[in-house]
Amino acid sequence: MLRRLFQLPAGHEDAARTWLEMGARSPRRAREASAVLLVRDSPDGVRAWLGQRGPESPLGAISFAGGSCSVEDDEPVRWFGPSPSKWAKMLGISDFALARRHVVAAIRELFEETGVLLAGPDELSVVEETACEEWMRARRDVATQELSFAQFLDRRGWGLRTDLLRPVAHWLSPDFELRRFDIHYFAVAAPTGQDVSPLVGSGGAGAGKWGRWVSSKEPGALPESLDLGNEIGADYTRGHSLAELSSPATQIVLAKLRRTRGCVAYLSSKRQIQAFQPELVEVEGQLLLEVTTVDAAEGSAVARGR
Repeated sequence: MLRRLFQLPAGHEDAARTWLEMGARSPRRAREASAVLLVRDSPDGVRAWLGQRGPESPLGAISFAGGSCSVEDDEPVRWFGPSPSKWAKMLGISDFALARRHVVAAIRELFEETGVLLAGPDELSVVEETACEEWMRARRDVATQELSFAQFLDRRGWGLRTDLLRPVAHWLSPDFELRRFDIHYFAVAAPTGQDVSPLVGSGGAGAGKWGRWVSSKEPGALPESLDLGNEIGADYTRGHSLAELSSPATQIVLAKLRRTRGCVAYLSSKRQIQAFQPELVEVEGQLLLEVTTVDAAEGSAVARGR
């Protein structure tokens, strides 16, 4: 067993201290959530799409696309790829309906936050030419729930290409967090012919947010780097390292991408999905998150602070 230590997210120390001072108690319920690692090959290594979130997001202030599962994710949709029962086996959960919900939520969140839609008229096709105002308007309508994702797909005769997704990880938020997620992470290669852009103008959490392709090998993708936080320029990101602005899950994935030979190698890697949950620990007076792993490839040590 390997012990990995990660910095506490910026602004979360008060909640962590209160948790320790009050002693054992029941953590808040974790909401089911899905996140998607969108990747593509480039001359400077595998790139991942990272976006900005609020400072209290369980996914981290800088993270992959993702969010809570919704009751609307249970609505009927055309389905291409593994059945919900097969997805349940791949995700390591017994509830077929819950597995289906996580898959639909992953594809929906990816569409809302990046504009990438894993859907098409049949099992061999994926929609193309998505760079237009109508597409952004549809993203806003789905994000604000003015239009359900199932309605959006049905009106165009499209089905979900669930076969394009790969399950890569399962993480639970630390017990002390005020907002907690039970997150299933997926990965997918960016489809040809689809543009990627942040969601703007929704009036919601995604309005006007930062997002871009980040090479896993660029200096800004290192845990100790301040580059991305300063680039975003928000009050809660400026002057903070990636280690403080992202979750252990995001940092571990970026470390893996730095070592991989390309998108195909990463997506085709065999994985046994198991749940990880960072545990709050105090080391020499500093609060840290500890993650215990079996395989060295599953963890990435992070500097303890500046």
